Amino acid sequence: MTRRISSLAFAMADSLAEAAADAVMPRYQRLAKGDVEEKSPGELVTIADHEAEAIIATRLKSLRPEARFVGEEACARDPSLLRDLDQGEVWIVDPIDGTRNFAEGRGPFALMAALIRRGEIVASCVLNPLNGALVAAERGAGAWIDGERITTGAGACDVSACTGIISHFQRPAAMESQVARLADRVAQVQPTRRCAGAEYPIVAQGVCDFALYWRTLVWDHAPGVLILEEAGGKAARLDGARYCPTDPSGAILLAHSDEIWDQAASTLAG
Repeated sequence: MTRRISSLAFAMADSLAEAAADAVMPRYQRLAKGDVEEKSPGELVTIADHEAEAIIATRLKSLRPEARFVGEEACARDPSLLRDLDQGEVWIVDPIDGTRNFAEGRGPFALMAALIRRGEIVASCVLNPLNGALVAAERGAGAWIDGERITTGAGACDVSACTGIISHFQRPAAMESQVARLADRVAQVQPTRRCAGAEYPIVAQGVCDFALYWRTLVWDHAPGVLILEEAGGKAARLDGARYCPTDPSGAILLAHSDEIWDQAASTLAG
C-alpha cells in the first residue's frame, strides 16, 4: 500500500486476509457434501462463507463499533438489514464472491468489503486468496493493487476495438436485441465468470474495456465501484445515473473511461 491509503484500509485488508487464511483456503477443494447448501434457487452457500463472514464481522466491528454490519449471509437470514443503508456508517461484506466457483473447486473467487458513509462508498478492499492479490481504494486517495497505484490505462478509444464482459445472469429478455447490437459492434465479448471481485479490477486496470451486469446487489458491486472510480473509470446505470449502493435495481455498465462508457451505452440504446 502507500501512506495515502489510511490505516482503515489496512485494517479492512487484514480482516479479509485473516478470514481467507482461517476459513476459506483450508476448505478450498476440501468441502464435504454437507458443507454446501442451496440457500435459494441457484444460489449456493458453504460453511466457509459463514465462517469467513463471522471472522470479518468480528474484526470490523472492533475497528468501528458504531458502524452497522451487513454481510451477504446475514442478509440471507434477515433481509431487513438492507434497510437504511444511507444512514450513518455501514460495513458491506461479501465473504466469498464467486461461491459457486469456490464450491466447485475452481477460481476465481474473492473476499470483499466496503465501508459506506451516509450512502456513499468511502473505502473498499478486494482480496484474491488464490494469488494473494489485494486491491484497495479510498475516496479521494486512489486505487491500489499490491502497493502500486492503478489507473484505467490507455485501453481502447473506440468501442469497436474493445473487449468486454457481458453477463447473461438475470439478463432481461427485453434487452437481448440491444445486447446483440453491442456484441456485434465490439471486438470481443467474454462471459462473466460470476466473480465481480475478479472482474472489476481488470476493468480498472484497462485489461478489459467494459463490463455489463444485470443484478447489482450491494455486496457484489459497492467494493468494485469505488476501485473503478478511483482508478479513473466509470460505473453507472444505463441511463447515466451514478451507481447508488442503496438501490439494487437496474443494470450497471462499467468502463475504463468515460468515452468508452458513452459509446457502449449509446450502442445499447441504439
